[in-house]
Amino acid sequence: MRAVEPWVVAPLRAFVAESSARLALLMTSSGQVVAQHGFVGALDLMSVAALGAGIVASSSELAVTVGWEPFRVVAHQGKEQAHFLAWFDTPRGRWIALVVFGSETKLGLVRVFFEQLVEDLAAAAPPEEEPRREVLAADFERELNASLRALFGR
Repeated sequence: MRAVEPWVVAPLRAFVAESSARLALLMTSSGQVVAQHGFVGALDLMSVAALGAGIVASSSELAVTVGWEPFRVVAHQGKEQAHFLAWFDTPRGRWIALVVFGSETKLGLVRVFFEQLVEDLAAAAPPEEEPRREVLAADFERELNASLRALFGR
């Protein structure tokens, strides 16, 4: 398990153990990876994060366009594995979780453990010490590389 924000490790580790998740990813709504479990390559991780953020944004916009409340969860159940994609609010802003699990785990259990994860993250979040700043294009590559080093130990 790797994390850019160390305070998310314990709640995510408990969630993975309880839900039997094969892969787990926490990211901001813009697709910036906060923590991950089970991914082996940076390219796969970044692609999944970008696609997950895009799915949440497009499904939420679809709901608004047809006059519904935005979808908070998108789940797909296959024969061998399933995925659970959900957004939630944290003291650090809106985040997205992507969880891949096998047929040995039921979606209902993942949802229950996910709600506990959201509560645990809210309780573990340290108070913000400095005001948020915008990420400038000039800083993007440096910050991306720093995040990848933190996530993959390089």
